[in-house]
Amino acid sequence: MNAPPTEPLTTHADPARPTAEDLDGRRAAIAALGHELRALVDATVRTATPTEVLHRLTGEVRRLTGQLTGRRRARAEIPAVDEFPGGVRMFSPVTGPGSPLAPPMRVTPDSGGVVGHCTLGIAHEGPPGYAHGGMSAMLLDELMGWACYAAGSPAMTVSLRVQYHRPVPVETPLRVFAHVTGTEDRKMFVSGSISSEDDPSVALVTADGVFVAPDPDRARALFPGTQDAGRSA
Repeated sequence: MNAPPTEPLTTHADPARPTAEDLDGRRAAIAALGHELRALVDATVRTATPTEVLHRLTGEVRRLTGQLTGRRRARAEIPAVDEFPGGVRMFSPVTGPGSPLAPPMRVTPDSGGVVGHCTLGIAHEGPPGYAHGGMSAMLLDELMGWACYAAGSPAMTVSLRVQYHRPVPVETPLRVFAHVTGTEDRKMFVSGSISSEDDPSVALVTADGVFVAPDPDRARALFPGTQDAGRSA
């Protein structure tokens, strides 16, 4: 379920709720680490490093990983730094500033929908110089879910039809747009597109999808960490 930061409902497995100041500090630290991890990933995939250095770095990274000794989050548990549904997702592979996988995409409201801005890197490459097609689908799926929430209801993807018109270049600022085109009961029909920031009128990739807002009982079963996940469904 994808959602933008608008009046979030937040319940977490950890009963000790952090203060707003604690949350801000922790989110800043997570985002800083995420930035450095993305830089490490980029350097890893683009640098022809000598084999002996790679072996040494493998040991150093393993030791760093060993320093992450806090309690491990269980499957479906909502991180204390997140707001779900309707808010910050620090570790989202698309928008999360703490994720080493994310571009990360910045999402804002736009006339009739939502718009996302991001730049894919070499780590997201499929054909040389261009993004993997799956990355385009992931960007669109994420933003189309945000469009559903912006239109009034969190919703989950039922189907997604993606059309690739031109290759999406890496290391190029991109503009992703999505908007709801219609509704039918709990179904929401959504369209989206990817273009370059320099030429937003030319669609590189387009998509049409069907999303469904789960009923409250289904939402509670899917997301047990959020007691009120289905309240606005």
